[in-house]
Amino acid sequence: MLLIKHGQIHDAKNPATFIADILVDQGKIIKIAPDIDCDAADIYDASGKDVYPGFVEAHGHIGLDGYGIGFEGQDYNEMGDILSPQLRAIDAIEPRDQALVEAREAGVTTLCVGPGSANVLGGTFAAIKPVGCRVEQMCIKAEVAMKCAFGENPKRCYRDKGNSSRMTTAARLREMLFKAREYMEKLDRAQDDPSARPAFDMKLHALLPVLRREMPLKAHAHQANDFFTALRIAKEFGVDITLEHVTEGHLVVEELAKENVMLAVGPSLGHASKFELRNKSWVTPGLLAKGGCHVSIITDSPVIPQKYLPLCAGLAVKAGMDPFDALQAVTIHPAEHIGVADRVGSLEVGKDADIVITDGDPFAVETTVLAVFIDGVMVHSVSI
Repeated sequence: MLLIKHGQIHDAKNPATFIADILVDQGKIIKIAPDIDCDAADIYDASGKDVYPGFVEAHGHIGLDGYGIGFEGQDYNEMGDILSPQLRAIDAIEPRDQALVEAREAGVTTLCVGPGSANVLGGTFAAIKPVGCRVEQMCIKAEVAMKCAFGENPKRCYRDKGNSSRMTTAARLREMLFKAREYMEKLDRAQDDPSARPAFDMKLHALLPVLRREMPLKAHAHQANDFFTALRIAKEFGVDITLEHVTEGHLVVEELAKENVMLAVGPSLGHASKFELRNKSWVTPGLLAKGGCHVSIITDSPVIPQKYLPLCAGLAVKAGMDPFDALQAVTIHPAEHIGVADRVGSLEVGKDADIVITDGDPFAVETTVLAVFIDGVMVHSVSI
């Protein structure tokens, strides 16, 4: 058992903070209250310190695009097939990636990682924690969402292979969803009759959870017109969808608010390296949140190193985002975005004991992360 004493609690559910103790048993938070007594627990004195839920990354490629290993270590895009829904991030994650160590030392305790955006359909993302020597030990949820991509990346990567326009990208996705729906209907009609089943198709089979609304499409979209193409296709097929990157979101706040769709905003740090990033701005997450949208802030690691997720929240605050909105954008909102909020994203009884202790505002560059607990186990500490 673990007992964290006298910390200033920022639970990510309520704007008001309070001083209390947190009691942890078997990796779960079992009590949050003032002055808890438990002789059997190991004590961590958080007096004068700030206590937060572990930070959550809603979209990145950490463990698939390894730290310092170049092309040979890149496993986040299949460059030979523009339609690859059968691929799974869990089959390529490298648990020994140094970036995972840096992530947990910065307080990032849950990460949603998966394929890149070269392909119209790239495969499934996984929700993991940055601890463990094999992916089975790291997984919270093996298949969180199905990656699809709009805009410049599929056009650029496959322009000499029959995909040089946004129209073609949309048509390819629609065609796959049509085929998968027909495949599903045949399976449903066949029921337990093997002779009536369609021939097994791994790509179409991989899309069944999307059509059955067991997982959403995770749509890479920087440019505003791509947002609405993605949403239009999702509505046509009756599937769930989240929008990823949302670079031009601040230009269409009211329209996105009408759609009530979860938004993962970023990476906002760095050079606008292509046309569809020309409107990139740190004001985007704050304006979307103020407009009533459900906002997560992302690094798209390694585009921005994963350890700088808290810094990204701080830069959004500097650009006008409400500080509590920014906290939720790197805690409970990304947990909801990736479907694991029953376990992580806030300090609540019954949730995983993923806890970060700092000596001040975690979004400020001068703040030190003093301790990080994942499932109640200390994975990082600093002596002061």
